[in-house]
Amino acid sequence: MSDTPVIGFIGVGLMGHGMAKNILEGGYPLVIKGNRNRAPVEDLVARGATEVQTPREMAEQCDIIHLCLSNSPLIEAVMGGEDGILAGAREGLIVVDTSTADPTSTARLAQALGEKCAHMVDAPLGRTPKEAEEGTLDAMVGAEDAVFAKVLPVIACWAGNINHVGGVGAGHKMKLLMNMIAMSYAALYAEATVLGAKVGISPQTVQKVIGSSRLGNGFFDTFMEYTVGRNKDAHKFTITNASKDVRYANAMAAEAGALSLIGAATRQYFTHVEAIGHGEDYVPWLSDHVGRLNGVDLEDEVRKGS
Repeated sequence: MSDTPVIGFIGVGLMGHGMAKNILEGGYPLVIKGNRNRAPVEDLVARGATEVQTPREMAEQCDIIHLCLSNSPLIEAVMGGEDGILAGAREGLIVVDTSTADPTSTARLAQALGEKCAHMVDAPLGRTPKEAEEGTLDAMVGAEDAVFAKVLPVIACWAGNINHVGGVGAGHKMKLLMNMIAMSYAALYAEATVLGAKVGISPQTVQKVIGSSRLGNGFFDTFMEYTVGRNKDAHKFTITNASKDVRYANAMAAEAGALSLIGAATRQYFTHVEAIGHGEDYVPWLSDHVGRLNGVDLEDEVRKGS
């Protein structure tokens, strides 16, 4: 690897665009592979990035490749095949998977890279596209110590809170724990707010009392920014992605032989919203779906509480 490594980035969408932009601003040469949405690709090219057509081309040109994709099947597709990263991987290549992925898949891909004398790092994200643009995301990193030292300056371009949580795969496991907690919070906040409305406590009162107590937190604030403030962009994380994360967490629990009653119950809410065709809704909108299941129009309850 040169003194200034060439960085590749696949998945320059809602989160990836800001991350890639901050890598460029950190002084690193950047190679990207776009998708159907051309706007973020063209913006990054205008800022100095180079575009390639295949993951294999990227692997042949880059020292460190970032992935920011929706799920493990997509990651495996980008890694495999005659035009995949593995086909172009050379000794010393590092793949940093910032997606929220299945740790079992991560282990398989790490082994495949190891056979090429290349390395896998899992560095899933916390926070939102706003922090991605600002370069202040959370990162929980799974990597060997020596490899972590090599990628740390690059991760520091897009993350403000970086935790090295263990070896390869530990990052994805930690992220599943985090998202199981977060999505269980979402289900609980929705249930409690709707129950409050049914017994005469307005959503505004729930927001004020809980938000100013020891139970308040940043996730509660953004959840209620939609539920009460009706800001649809308060937390741009889709039900589909949340549902996938909770499924992966439940699968991890099953593989470990661990009891996961709350995680299993949380999964049902997200599976339900996907099943009725609203998977592209954002997570805080879950409150409206729970409201409808209980015969409550939360938007109307907010108006009445004003």
